[in-house]
Amino acid sequence: MDEEPITIKLTRDQAFVLSDWLYQVMFRSDALEGIVHDQAVWSPIHTISGTLDKSLTEIFMPDYGPRLEAAKQRLRTDLSDGTAGNTGESR
Repeated sequence: MDEEPITIKLTRDQAFVLSDWLYQVMFRSDALEGIVHDQAVWSPIHTISGTLDKSLTEIFMPDYGPRLEAAKQRLRTDLSDGTAGNTGESR
């Protein structure tokens, strides 16, 4: 099996919002168990979460809440404007 790493590119806003969501489902509730029934999927989820935590200084800033809401709003606006980047290929 090929073990070459895969790179996923996210905007800073995408990374910040995803990091918060992952934190909520992984550590603030038991939601991960309800969403992801196969524990094999947990390994990449934990890897992504850890990578985001190491990369984002925003998660340690005192104005975390307002920054998070601003990032969410920008992403919502991008989606409604049709300007959200989709660099992935369809399956």
